[in-house]
Amino acid sequence: MSTVTTQRATGPAKRVRGRSRLGDRLLKGYVWLILIWLFLPIAVMVAFGFNDTQSKSNVTWQGFTLKWWGRLGDYPDLTEAVLNSIQIAVLATVITTLLGTLMGLALGRYRFRGQGATNLVMFAAIASPELVMGASLLSLFISSGVQTGFATVVIAHVLFSLSFVAITVRARVIGLDPSIEEAARDLGASTWVTFWRVTFPMILPGVVAGALLAFALSIDDFVITQFTSGSTQTFPLWIWGATRIGVPPQVNILGTLIFAVGVAIAVFNTVLSRRRT
Repeated sequence: MSTVTTQRATGPAKRVRGRSRLGDRLLKGYVWLILIWLFLPIAVMVAFGFNDTQSKSNVTWQGFTLKWWGRLGDYPDLTEAVLNSIQIAVLATVITTLLGTLMGLALGRYRFRGQGATNLVMFAAIASPELVMGASLLSLFISSGVQTGFATVVIAHVLFSLSFVAITVRARVIGLDPSIEEAARDLGASTWVTFWRVTFPMILPGVVAGALLAFALSIDDFVITQFTSGSTQTFPLWIWGATRIGVPPQVNILGTLIFAVGVAIAVFNTVLSRRRT
């Protein structure tokens, strides 16, 4: 009698475990398909940086070569566009990180009149289409008599990435334990010393994450930059203009280098965070 009962009990359990394993395999397969779909364009970009193309159109694989890596300076205007993108991204990231960190601290720690409206404006800036923001900024600059160019691109990038940094830092501030800062003050630390020795190290991961996000948003932005750039050329704008006559392999190489630097920074940040943890 007990043997029959055991067999009846183990039968459904085996079927449940079998379904669970099948579901896990399907889920893993689905995740791998999504990852392949996301990284396939990057792999194509990297591969065509080694394409031995004989024409201006770099869309057909014609053989492997390393010669383009030694000829990155063949297009001076492309080099200038890349340098403009890097300079704009660095300036926008520094300004955005400073302002966004202060905003995140204020929004995460204090309660003040207009806080709800401030949160609404920040999320509206994130949710609004880039076309709307670009056209609005262009109208603002024209109505104010400001000549579009390098400075207006930096201002535009600061404005659309500020909300991302502020929200990232605010999320970190909300999770802090206020008793740690109170303990520092009880031990005689001033407000300034408490901030730099206690508060800032705790919110630093959020600040770094916000800065990396601002840099990534800035260096590859096209729509808003197109509205506010004037005669200034950035890397995405140069590629858009080059598509009419053919994109050279140097574009793929520079894109590969930018991607590699971004991956290296992300890996370094992850390793550093794990060591601190």
